[in-house]
Amino acid sequence: MAGSGGIPLVRKVCYAVGGVPYQITTAAISVSLQIFLLDVVQMEVSSVSVVLFASRAWDALTDPLVGYLVSRSRWTPVGRLSPWLLLSTPFSILSYLLLWFVPRGSAALTLIWSLITTCLFETLMSCYHVPYVSLNMFLGGGNRDRDSATAYRMSVEVLAMLLASVIQGQVVSVYNAEKQEACQHLDSETTSASPPAAPLQETRKAFLTSSLVTGSVFFLCSLVLFFGVKEQRAPLVSEDRQRPSCLSSLKKMIRHAPYQRLLLGSVFSALAFQMSLGNFALFCSHAAGQGEHFQLLLLVLLASSSAAVPLWQTVLLKIGKKATVLIGLSLFIPAVIIVACVPSNLPVFLVMCVLMGFSVATIFLLPWSMLPDVVDDFTMKNPSCRDLEPLFFSCYAFCSKLAGGLSVGISTLILQFVGYRAGACHHEGGVATALIVMFSPVPVALLLIGMFFFHSYSINERKCLQEQLTPDHPEASSPPDLREDSEQLPSTSHYNTSYNPNSSAGPEKQSSVKSSGRSHVSSENSRSKSVLKSNVNPQSQTSPQRSGDEKRSRNVPEKNPRTSSSRSHVRPKISWV
Repeated sequence: MAGSGGIPLVRKVCYAVGGVPYQITTAAISVSLQIFLLDVVQMEVSSVSVVLFASRAWDALTDPLVGYLVSRSRWTPVGRLSPWLLLSTPFSILSYLLLWFVPRGSAALTLIWSLITTCLFETLMSCYHVPYVSLNMFLGGGNRDRDSATAYRMSVEVLAMLLASVIQGQVVSVYNAEKQEACQHLDSETTSASPPAAPLQETRKAFLTSSLVTGSVFFLCSLVLFFGVKEQRAPLVSEDRQRPSCLSSLKKMIRHAPYQRLLLGSVFSALAFQMSLGNFALFCSHAAGQGEHFQLLLLVLLASSSAAVPLWQTVLLKIGKKATVLIGLSLFIPAVIIVACVPSNLPVFLVMCVLMGFSVATIFLLPWSMLPDVVDDFTMKNPSCRDLEPLFFSCYAFCSKLAGGLSVGISTLILQFVGYRAGACHHEGGVATALIVMFSPVPVALLLIGMFFFHSYSINERKCLQEQLTPDHPEASSPPDLREDSEQLPSTSHYNTSYNPNSSAGPEKQSSVKSSGRSHVSSENSRSKSVLKSNVNPQSQTSPQRSGDEKRSRNVPEKNPRTSSSRSHVRPKISWV
């Protein structure tokens, strides 16, 4: 999957910057699209629910399709994934701009326009995002390098969300100010109970301006990714192995138990976070009475998330990814419960936003960091199934986006059921109660289910690394201070050797040693050749030196049963000179 060298820092940073376009647009849509369609465009609640759910569901369905197409793509001079990133960028930016430009007309025309633009944008973003997340497996380096690149990526993506919150926070501020002015105008008008003919004009302009700024950031970050990251082509498996069909590989992938646990845990956790944070703006405005402080609360939450990503990266290196994700997710539960109990207390709200931010950083970092381990585990157990990295990442993105679509659709339907009215200045108590329920109790229950599946996740990344090395490199279990001796004195219990007497005629000739059908690793000492002979053909030599060497070789693992060194990890071949 990766090269033997580490990933340069510049490549990690450029790769991380490539995650900005997806996160900044997703954050903008999550924060503002519901308000934009309800109160600016003034669509019916049922129509908004259809648009939001249909676009998320369509986005989720296109991810596996794009993943399949990417996995079948051929390598080009710039790689296999980079052409997808380059070609999808301009069209994605254009569709994002059209998303916030809704022409005035009948309700049916507005609904059709919104459906087409949202689905088109989500399709094009899948063409960008699926190759981008799959690029993690082609950066080079090993597991630690990929984890480090993922941490860089998540830190930058949280900063992108912070930037999006600043941009959209200004838009929401314009919206709140203009809506308050419109409501005061309605209260002073006794002859008319209807809103003005062309409401919230400044808000509409603010949304268009923010889309232009976001599109510019999208373009610049895509250029940095394309010119700053060069794909490292993964080594192919042996060509004499028959490659299974894509459907057969997909079935094996879905049946892979660690992947199932990771998907289920991520789906329920994402559903919990989307249910709570997707209604965060409406909760602050209509349930907590903190509408004027919404931007501050959102900035605190995202700033704490950004600061928490390096902390969680350090913690997972100490205690493992599974324990870290369980600890991080559990922080969200008391935070939302306390906020739901005392929503009008701003200092408490701010402190709990910090705690929520730390938990949000967990769901951002850990599942994406665990996914490469699942891919490696699957590849080790199914060596004939190759080039499936895009499918792994796209199916994971499919489940996450489907959870987000379900959350938005269910939330909007609940609001319609309790009597939420688009553009209304005041709402009944049922709306506030529904927002409190969707902000705290329901997410807590979903999060507990997700934590249960994460608890059953079976991959221990340290143990997995050791198991990958032990079968093919038995010398890795030797003590570090006697590693050279064990390399010089191999025994037949460690290696399946094939000996050719004609190859041992002189000191310059070499004899090879097969290790479980795999390739061989070099050595430097000519004395090991005679020992190898004695191990392969014990009847041919009876010298005392042979007896002492065999005894020494047999006793090496027993004298120092200590932790194995990583020196043998980087040796692809064994040849005895």
